[in-house]
Amino acid sequence: MCLGLPMRVVEADGFVAVVERRGERQRVSLALVGSLEPGAAVLVHLGSAVRVLDEAEVGLIDSALDGLDAALNGQNVDGYFADLVGREPQLPEHLRPKEKT
Repeated sequence: MCLGLPMRVVEADGFVAVVERRGERQRVSLALVGSLEPGAAVLVHLGSAVRVLDEAEVGLIDSALDGLDAALNGQNVDGYFADLVGREPQLPEHLRPKEKT
């Protein structure tokens, strides 16, 4: 399984950037998202920034990843998935069955 990680642009030069997540830095391609300023948050997958993220998305993804880590270590995960508490998860629009008219 491959995961995309939210990372923050530290420096960028055209279509290449140095990004950081929790103290780890790497060089990634910006070819899919375009040139970005330092401080921008991106979703990084296999050495490429695949999408620019807003701060709310960064928080939700980080929380979910921390929740997966907690689950793997046998810890309670309720606090990591606050956006799912009290509601049934919904399929994205493109996966929902078409309504008959």
